Amino acid sequence: MATEKQSVEKEYTVEEKLSALYQLQTIMSDIDKIKTLRGELPLEVQDLEDEIAGLATRLQNYKATIKEFEASIAAQKNKISDSKGLIDRYKAQLDNVRNNREYDNLSKEIEFQGLEVEFCEKKIREFTAAIEDKKKDIADLTELMDGRKADLEQKKGELDQIITETKQDEEKLRERAKKLENQIEPRLLTAFKRIRKGARNGLAVVYVQRGACGGCFNKIPPQKQLDIKLRKKIIVCEYCGRIMVDPALAGVEE
Repeated sequence: MATEKQSVEKEYTVEEKLSALYQLQTIMSDIDKIKTLRGELPLEVQDLEDEIAGLATRLQNYKATIKEFEASIAAQKNKISDSKGLIDRYKAQLDNVRNNREYDNLSKEIEFQGLEVEFCEKKIREFTAAIEDKKKDIADLTELMDGRKADLEQKKGELDQIITETKQDEEKLRERAKKLENQIEPRLLTAFKRIRKGARNGLAVVYVQRGACGGCFNKIPPQKQLDIKLRKKIIVCEYCGRIMVDPALAGVEE
């Protein structure tokens, strides 16, 4: 019991903390490489899915427009039927007119209904042409959608394959990272994650390269270089804020 308590409360030296931080950085960089391997595929898949959804909505709108045109054609045909019925009735009444005035009125009505028929037939031709245009648009859109769906299937296949190939490696790396995180005090771990989030290439811990910060490559004063080598305190770059370690701790020969 006492041994377990001592293990939980173990105090790590600054050197051990720096070593754990650098190892954690290495693991996180390896995870980043796996994500880079996936590249833009996740975004490309999402973009294709969004585009296909947009095309599907446009397709539904085209079909709804065709139905509206068809309803308009039916309405015009009903008008033609009504007008022809009136023409037949007015023509029958012409045989029974009592004066020229009635004859003229009936003739004008027949002429008007004839014009109505012509106007309705013109509208039917226009609606029919519009339907044909929309059908062409639907055919083009369907072909485009089929192409996009094929692209999506291909991209999804590529992404699934990469995920399958790298999933095990990523899980192992995350397990190792979790164990290391348990060795790092919460305040330091929070700082590491914050620096990593804002740093280029996700590098929060870097080693000194030729007397310069391995992250931003600004020169480090000699005294600070000596402090880094001594591994007695956590030292960050005054320019980029990254945590710096000496090459030996990172396992790198200068």
